[in-house]
Amino acid sequence: MPTSTTPLPRPAIAALQPQLVQWRRHLHRFPELGFQERATHRFIVQKLTSWGIDVREVAKTGVVATVTGQAEGPVLAVRADMDALPILERNGVDYASETPGVMHACGHDGHVTIALGTAFLLAQHRERLPGTVKFLFQPAEEGPGGALPMIAEGALEAPTVEAMIGLHLWNSLPIGQLGVKAGPSMADTAQFKVTITGKGGHGALPHQTIDAIVVGAQVVSALQTIVARNIDPFEPAVVTVGKFHGGSNFNIIAQTVELEGTVRCFAPELAQVLPARIEQVIAGICQAHGATYELAYRRHYPSVINDERVAALVRSVAEEFLGPDQVRPETTLGGEDMAFFLQKVPGCYFFLGSANPELGLDKPHHHPCFDFDEGALGLGVELFVRCLERFWQQPLDR
Repeated sequence: MPTSTTPLPRPAIAALQPQLVQWRRHLHRFPELGFQERATHRFIVQKLTSWGIDVREVAKTGVVATVTGQAEGPVLAVRADMDALPILERNGVDYASETPGVMHACGHDGHVTIALGTAFLLAQHRERLPGTVKFLFQPAEEGPGGALPMIAEGALEAPTVEAMIGLHLWNSLPIGQLGVKAGPSMADTAQFKVTITGKGGHGALPHQTIDAIVVGAQVVSALQTIVARNIDPFEPAVVTVGKFHGGSNFNIIAQTVELEGTVRCFAPELAQVLPARIEQVIAGICQAHGATYELAYRRHYPSVINDERVAALVRSVAEEFLGPDQVRPETTLGGEDMAFFLQKVPGCYFFLGSANPELGLDKPHHHPCFDFDEGALGLGVELFVRCLERFWQQPLDR
């Protein structure tokens, strides 16, 4: 739970906290992968419709829920991703995943819960809303990406969204802290796969071969020099080789190896430069050894770029509620397809601290023992509601 110095949510949200925990633990027990979130979809729709909220199904398993106020004020949006990861959970809790090999290891169960809690509270004060709020429950953030299909199917239209917010529960920050930054806050992401082909042979007769493992090893080392020697040190970038497969036996020189990796950066121009430089390095080393290669390079998500005005609004709300010393700029070279929404609508995606080392709730995201302090759920609802109130410049129940 939040520390003794963490502000408490308003009474209506504090009273909702046990329900938030229950919803989150239900979602955690039944995780589903991208575009397979059928039970999650049904759970969300059942809750929303029971509160009299209009829903529309988009992008296979996505949900757009609209809470319409009594006045024709701004149309705002709140986004929450729904999907889990292909990870075998190793937490010994009674709400651990019951789906073998699938786990909510990134906090998306909490994101859905916070959005549901916000929708519930707004529905109770529908007659006082000076505008409209659309809740975008998005599938497949972990891949292959649900934001673009939602946009294509009109999630931001009818009525047209004018600004939007979203949050990521973040175990890199302790509960009670918040990270927000105008401009780029999450990375442009890409994936590459290269197959290097040499000439196989006997391990005792290397002069008759072109050793693909030796070539691949040099490629791995040389790729690290791109960030170290070709990129401005003040421009964050990552080139990581995460897979290296090759060889069949201890005394056989491999004919082929396969390497796979990821590329991350913030600057749009780097996202254009890096693929060419990676291929130059691979081509040069292969040519020097007489090997050949095939390279496949795929862009995933662009950078998450927060609108300066919306980020300032989120920061002011957080400083008012959590305290100025609890709010900091936060960036990560992780990727997020919230980026596609923010290319269409001015908005802000921020990080809400959810770690509590004293309770052992501080494992990193995508870890098989990932979990978070559920006190962050109520804080998330409070922050969303305060941001909406600040947009409208009108409190709902305070």
